[in-house]
Amino acid sequence: MGKSLHLIAFDMPYPADYGGAIDIYYKIKALSEYGVGVKLHVFLYDGKTQSSHLESLCEKVYYYERRRFKNPFTGDIPYIVATRSDENLLKNLCKDNDPILFEGLHSTAFLASKKLAGRFKIVRTHNVEHDYYQSLEEAESSFFKKYFFRIESERLRRYESILSHANLVMPISPKDTGYYRSMFDKVAYLPAFHTSDKVEIAEGKGDFVLYHGNLGIGENNKAALFLVHEVFPNLSMPCVIAGNHPSKQLQVAAEGLSNVTLLSGISSDDILKKVQQAHVNLLVTFQSTGIKLKLLNALHMGRFCLANTEMVAQTGLESLCSVAVDSNELIAATKACWDKPFTNKNIEERQTLLEQQFSNSKGAAIIASYL
Repeated sequence: MGKSLHLIAFDMPYPADYGGAIDIYYKIKALSEYGVGVKLHVFLYDGKTQSSHLESLCEKVYYYERRRFKNPFTGDIPYIVATRSDENLLKNLCKDNDPILFEGLHSTAFLASKKLAGRFKIVRTHNVEHDYYQSLEEAESSFFKKYFFRIESERLRRYESILSHANLVMPISPKDTGYYRSMFDKVAYLPAFHTSDKVEIAEGKGDFVLYHGNLGIGENNKAALFLVHEVFPNLSMPCVIAGNHPSKQLQVAAEGLSNVTLLSGISSDDILKKVQQAHVNLLVTFQSTGIKLKLLNALHMGRFCLANTEMVAQTGLESLCSVAVDSNELIAATKACWDKPFTNKNIEERQTLLEQQFSNSKGAAIIASYL
């Protein structure tokens, strides 16, 4: 192809161990395989270090330390943007005239810079960020964090107009695409990139029900507690919660149920194995923002997928899940799936729709078509 692209990642995308990193890493991989040379810019924090693996995939990798502020409440610029405004990034972007892909509002500190005025600039939105931060506030119990999320949500709402400086906005979900089209002219839906380009589902039956997620995130902790309190006590089959950093409240609640096992200190690969081994993957969220990568993983690797409305609304994946509006429907649907084997016909139906809508290679081709 002979095309090159600057890609600004808001976090280290490898290892790809949560939704945002998964989308970025598999996008880089798919672009590289498609023949697009990626000049990657990465912000390092939380002890993350440089990656020789990424360097082998990309034309060049630049690293920057994310700045931390003692007072995250000062200033009008959102904290997630202000802490990623390294002037060295702007200097490196100005070394050539190649297009630039900004990952998330987080990475857009220089989107409106006059030095980049003539460049083709794409912003990949991972959420409607002010809605996402508002839902983080609602799920949080710490007063300090609640207040921070409220302030950040307000700053993000005001800051969002920066996207008028992009030549193209590429949202991660159909719902977000509708939102951004109501505000900006150049908007194109780009489906989420994910861990598998092929369906790897085992036929037959698994022997447990699974909920998985990073339990240190308030939203996931809330979903797990909902299942432990409202759903699992009404099921007779074994139920597993897999994820790291569970709250004390969740640990105590899970210990009180004989049919529930809580697995923490578990690797991403081990969680994916559990997704494959389960008979039913429960996918619950109370935050209908973006698209949940765990949903795509479960559909590519898991047997029956039961989701609540917020998990699948306007994702294009509703037809591949059993959808429940409350705990009673989740209980009934789990029981209904439990005695049925997952057949080869079920697998073929999944494969067909996922290949049409969520192919990493097709996603790379969409990006390349604009370069």
